[in-house]
Amino acid sequence: MIEEETHPHKFFERVIRSLVSLVGVAILALGATLCKVGNVGLDPFTAINIGISDKLHLSLGVYQLLANIVIIVLVLLLDRKKIGIGTVFNMVLAGFLIDWFSTLYSTIFHYQPTLLTSIVNGILGLLVFTLGTSLYMTADLGVAPYDALAPIASTRLKIRYLYCRIVQDIAFMIGALIMGGPIGLATIIISFFAGPLITFWDQHVSEKMINQLVDFSKEPSGKKIGHGIDVAGKSTYNLVKGSYIHTVEIQKKLSHFSDQELEQKTRQVRQTATQARRVLRTSFAQLLLLKKEQNRRKKSEDKQD
Repeated sequence: MIEEETHPHKFFERVIRSLVSLVGVAILALGATLCKVGNVGLDPFTAINIGISDKLHLSLGVYQLLANIVIIVLVLLLDRKKIGIGTVFNMVLAGFLIDWFSTLYSTIFHYQPTLLTSIVNGILGLLVFTLGTSLYMTADLGVAPYDALAPIASTRLKIRYLYCRIVQDIAFMIGALIMGGPIGLATIIISFFAGPLITFWDQHVSEKMINQLVDFSKEPSGKKIGHGIDVAGKSTYNLVKGSYIHTVEIQKKLSHFSDQELEQKTRQVRQTATQARRVLRTSFAQLLLLKKEQNRRKKSEDKQD
């Protein structure tokens, strides 16, 4: 408390991180809802909770809160540093938010589910769910008891987080299947690719956002807000552009280059090699001139001595 009074930006930074964590929980709940209404399955933890809560005739929000309390005891024993305000946000709000978003979705949208709507909801749900998870974890104010298991296992067993997360999700997916939870294509995808997707969002969105907000908290100003928006816009553009170029290159490789494209690529590489040789020759020439000048000055100094 004394530190926060001495350094006001510390308190402001904690408030910003808390808001990011809260928004992340809301986003992951929205993603889970999209998977749910699309009938493509849910993330393994939510799926097993729905299966058990249905058998016990409890709402998802109530049962998920109880399940989180049980898991949090284990987390406290292994690594209590993983527990924080973000943990509270997730364990208390996630289940209730999914219930609320589900009701809101059914109120707004009235349509007959089709294969197309299921695919769209599933893809969006997966992306939104992992983005939300990445945001509240990167806020570094504690994670949900379920999400704390993989990092703890990774640290203690010296295994990459990605693999720990995949194994964990598969184990809960099997449990959900046994308990009659909503298992579908999205559940399988999340079980195998939640870790890689969370890592992707960490590197391209969450970490950059947190760094910008923390920097802003140290010295808030309208100029920094504008700079942050500009950086975010450029980062998004570069990400989309890079992804598109990479996709085009993959498509070309899959369809094989035509003779004309191969010839064009060959010319481009040859031109690049020629330019590189010219730059190299010029650099060596400049290096020789600099060495000569150094020797001349050294000799001049020796004569004066």
